[in-house]
Amino acid sequence: MNKIEKLIAELCPGGVEFRELQEIFHIKNGYTPSKKNPDYWTDGTIPWFRMDDIRQNGRILYDSLQHVTPQAVNNGVLFPADSIIIATTATIGEHALITVDSLANQQFTFLTQKVNRTLELDMKFMFYYGYILGEWCRNNTHASSFASVNMNKFKSFKIPIPPLEVQHEIVRILDTFSELEAELEAELEAELEARRKQYEYYRERLLSFSDGPKVRYMSIGEFGELVRGNGMPKSDFVEQGVGCIHYGQIYTHYGTWATETISFVSPEKAKRLAKVDPGDLIITNTSEDVGGVCKAVAWIGKSQIVTGGHATVLKHDQNSKYISYYMQTPNFFIEKKKRAMGAKVIDVSAKNLAKIKIPVPPLEIQHEIADILDKFDALVNDLSIGLPAEINARRKQYEYYRDRLLTFKEAA
Repeated sequence: MNKIEKLIAELCPGGVEFRELQEIFHIKNGYTPSKKNPDYWTDGTIPWFRMDDIRQNGRILYDSLQHVTPQAVNNGVLFPADSIIIATTATIGEHALITVDSLANQQFTFLTQKVNRTLELDMKFMFYYGYILGEWCRNNTHASSFASVNMNKFKSFKIPIPPLEVQHEIVRILDTFSELEAELEAELEAELEARRKQYEYYRERLLSFSDGPKVRYMSIGEFGELVRGNGMPKSDFVEQGVGCIHYGQIYTHYGTWATETISFVSPEKAKRLAKVDPGDLIITNTSEDVGGVCKAVAWIGKSQIVTGGHATVLKHDQNSKYISYYMQTPNFFIEKKKRAMGAKVIDVSAKNLAKIKIPVPPLEIQHEIADILDKFDALVNDLSIGLPAEINARRKQYEYYRDRLLTFKEAA
């Protein structure tokens, strides 16, 4: 019997009390002070958290990337230190422990301890339980054009509150395990990054054709037809129907090529969308930076699918993977940058995209290059093999162990 089991047997042999979130916490949304009022932002000193803070600085936050002034605070009241923020819209389920008095934007809901609670709670324990709460949030969203958590159910979500000694021991174990896991993962990530750089080096060499025979350069419009997509908001998604690849998913889910979709639209909606046949490329048109424009995904599935606005379908007679790999190279980046337009949102139109010239070797050479790069790509990105698989396995192992520690029998 381990220490936690001994503590539970001694302090709560009949099980652990579970309480609704609303019994334990004040639950309030964050907000964004008006960006039009410089008095709210100029020389601000009060932390104002966004998702970027979690992405850049982790899940235990001591300061924010952006700050506001005291004039920006509603009624002069800040959310107190040792609160949990959890995303209940957009990137749902992401959470962090905030160690300072602060604000956050409206994407986050604050969980702040009530003073008159009857059970003691270590907020670091609640931080770890936030992973379980986050997964619950992702599975309990409103189906709408803007995904959000069902807040009535959220407030009623029950959390276990074991005796404080048990909480402290769980926190101690998970802190130690997290530190070891972070060190091991950092070593693996460093090695993986070195392999990515090696992969990029060989990709550029293969696609530069500087060492081999001369190849013909053709504008994209010479060997293919570019069809601009039309509107497809997320509200059009259904559980079953015609497969579709949404613009945002090209950045977050797909790599160089895809064989299946994760989203679907109704057959009626599909009739009005751009058609993607096996072998076609789906190419993004817009981004907030030039580098993000023209990210291409080769569709090599067996059936026709559809795509929406802000994407162009390239129908052609070349090797799809070869073209997609070439569109990741610095040479292609330079050419698309010349043709990019816009300030806040960058766009490369289908007409201008058609003018970009790329090297077009014989098809057998394209196939050979694509096969070589597929193998490299798998070594640095495929979660089923190599270092990515080892990193993923370690994460799964940690998550399994963490969830076991945070699972309790509920008291009758």
